[in-house]
Amino acid sequence: MKYSLYFFLCLVVLASCNNITTKKVELEKGISFELATYRKQQIADVVYNLHFKIPKEKTTSIASNLTVNFTVNDLKNDVFLDFNEDVSKLKTLKINGNKSVINHQKEHVIIDKKNLILGKNTVELFFDAGEKSLNRNDDFLYTLLVPDRASTLFPCFDQPDIKAKYNLRITAPKDWQVLAGGFEENSLELDRFIEHTFATTDLMSSYLFSFVAGKFTVTTKNPGAFDMRFLYRETNEEKITESVDEVFKIHQNAIDFLEDYTAVKFPFQKMDFAAIPPFQYGGMEHVGAIQYRQSSLFLDKNATQNGKLKRAKLIAHETSHMWFGDLVTMKWFNDVWMKEVFANFMADKIMNPVFPEVNHQLNFMMSHYPSAYSEDRTKGTNAIRQYLGNLKNAGSLYGRIIYNKAPIMMRQLEYLLGEVIFKEGMQEYIKTYANSNADWNELVSILDEKSTRDIKKWSDVWVNSSGRPVFYEEIEYNEEGNVTKFILHQKAEDGSDKIWTQSFKIKLIDKVGAQKIINIKNIEKSFEITSQIKDFKPQQVLYNVNGFGYGVFPIYKDEIYSYKNINDEVSRGYQFINLYENMLVGNVSSLVTYQVLLDAIKIEKNELITNYLSGRIQNIFWTFLTEEQQNKIQNKTEDAVLRLLEEDLPKNIKKTLFGLYKSVAFSEKGKTNLYEIWSKKKIIQNLFLNENDDASLATKLAIFKHPKAIEILEEQQTRISNSDRLERFKWLLPSLSNDQVVRNHFMKSLLEKENRDKESWVQTALNNIHHPLRQKSSIKYLKPILNKLEEVQLTGDIFFPKGWLTSSIGNYSSKEAHAILQQFLEENLGYNPILLKKLHQTTDNLERAQSIKK
Repeated sequence: MKYSLYFFLCLVVLASCNNITTKKVELEKGISFELATYRKQQIADVVYNLHFKIPKEKTTSIASNLTVNFTVNDLKNDVFLDFNEDVSKLKTLKINGNKSVINHQKEHVIIDKKNLILGKNTVELFFDAGEKSLNRNDDFLYTLLVPDRASTLFPCFDQPDIKAKYNLRITAPKDWQVLAGGFEENSLELDRFIEHTFATTDLMSSYLFSFVAGKFTVTTKNPGAFDMRFLYRETNEEKITESVDEVFKIHQNAIDFLEDYTAVKFPFQKMDFAAIPPFQYGGMEHVGAIQYRQSSLFLDKNATQNGKLKRAKLIAHETSHMWFGDLVTMKWFNDVWMKEVFANFMADKIMNPVFPEVNHQLNFMMSHYPSAYSEDRTKGTNAIRQYLGNLKNAGSLYGRIIYNKAPIMMRQLEYLLGEVIFKEGMQEYIKTYANSNADWNELVSILDEKSTRDIKKWSDVWVNSSGRPVFYEEIEYNEEGNVTKFILHQKAEDGSDKIWTQSFKIKLIDKVGAQKIINIKNIEKSFEITSQIKDFKPQQVLYNVNGFGYGVFPIYKDEIYSYKNINDEVSRGYQFINLYENMLVGNVSSLVTYQVLLDAIKIEKNELITNYLSGRIQNIFWTFLTEEQQNKIQNKTEDAVLRLLEEDLPKNIKKTLFGLYKSVAFSEKGKTNLYEIWSKKKIIQNLFLNENDDASLATKLAIFKHPKAIEILEEQQTRISNSDRLERFKWLLPSLSNDQVVRNHFMKSLLEKENRDKESWVQTALNNIHHPLRQKSSIKYLKPILNKLEEVQLTGDIFFPKGWLTSSIGNYSSKEAHAILQQFLEENLGYNPILLKKLHQTTDNLERAQSIKK
């Protein structure tokens, strides 16, 4: 968005905010910005008193009651409690002690202003808890209420800038554990149930309220600051032994770092956490009761360094939220990226003391750049900071731009300001807005005061605009071959006039191998290099060798095969990233890129780079090579990777290489090898496969149509020791069937919302059904899948709409699939713009494949 337009929109919003108290608030479904703005000045001092009575049977409703106390500052409008459920769930209503008729309209309970007074008021409701975000299983449940899902569970003021305290009681089966945001004060046994009463919570936004209840193992430890309580359902003793102590330790390391960095002690009464098998995200930063996906925390003794890094970063991310997001919260969800960028940015900083042996600059680059580029290069890219008119659309704001591009932006901003000034700014921000709310402009004002540069102008391109720059050279030589002119230019990939002020380093190499490092500092439209390379004759330029810059950089095609020999890991890793991006924009062929990456993985010793190479090799093979090219190169690739597996390599490298082999070894010889590995008849030295690896391998053998697929899947079920994992595997079996009738019936079932409650399972099933080897029989479902997207957004969690697309049409590269996409776009010219962006993001490879595969 242009700066002038953005400024104009801000003026319009401010003008509307000034007038909002003088007119009647018009209700609409969801929580509109207008309602939220008015309600912020109308309502204060909110305290929720909640009691949920959880029955043993998950099909029985959860009888609940709410008493909410709040102060009313004006009565120009009624008071609106948000409740996105059917009115039938509301049983009785009292306002200030007087029984009242329930008036439920457009997802809101209307509290008539005639029954209210200026000052303190009380509303009491008996109701059945909403089920949309109450993830119920046979013997456990958990709430997940971000961004606007609290109002699907109980009536509330569901907006981030009305923070409240909670007094919670939960009655649950006697053999269940219960975890919530406050300490448990007492419990009362009632027949086969226990009523748990919790202390008043800290102040928090509604999306941060949560509880977990069910059959869990509980471990309590004090890793340094205070007791922490850990709930989990993992039963593998090796994983428990290897992981539980480490999980506590990483939490404590993160707390120590953040207390020092922010100059604020841990800001809440407690920090407990639960590991949940089917959890939708990696983690969620609920105050006092963080939730994680169980598989992200529990690793075995043979876990790779990359796996351990991801776990540590996830824990550091959620712990960082205690300060950035929970203590200081965005005013409105258009700034949800702020809490995510700070959590990611701080998590990267925390890695240093946790993993001193890791190349953290490389880790940052490999974690963020490929992912950020994967959305920013597409027609569906968006600015880091986006417009949000209604909270019901907030889930669509989440994505790789806020999780991965934003930390890159923040690192550039820190460099621009200097680490000391940046840190001082963060400390002032936390101190100023603790237990309150702030937006990006308020932080920019703090930083602007501390800098000689125009941070607001800088932010307009990096934060308020989308896209990335493309860099290009202007070089002239004299007759002796000396460079007489060398200017580096940048232009916006989308054709606009945006300029990303940023810094990075380049390396010039002459014909005898002599090198010269040039520091490109705060480049704007152009950067003159000529004077720095007098009498130097560069034959090659390696761009962004410190992995700091952002964009698409030039490549020297004759030199790309030498990338594998670059000694510096960061530079080597970025050249591979940049090569792949150049392939996508048509500067180098997919087959050449494939060969460069395959040759490189044969000698690569860094796990992070190996992991990237493996992922890109798989992606190019299945997406950007023609069927003829695949047939020519498949056996060569399979044999090359198998030879690597048989070499004396570290176990972490072996594990990554096996992932690559498992992806492409679908020849008869490959299937035989995979079966012998799965059946333990073939042992590869230093390759350690756990229960999850065996299950994944069984899945691949079924998709590859191994003749013993049915027996393999039956046998695999006997190998799964954990009941949760066994339930998941059995649920996925129809998606693995080689009977098209069975798969078709299962695919049709996923089009019904009641069959999509376990979203991570659904995405795995879709990937199985729409694997490239099965697409001729599955392509007929692309149109129904696209037609269901709007419903998926309304009924699913924040990441599910994109996941729904990524695991289906995102697997395709054929002309036929592209035609279906184009037809859908032509038939839906006025399609939801938010979902349209998600569709463009997930079909970018499909679009590019049409020209790349010619």
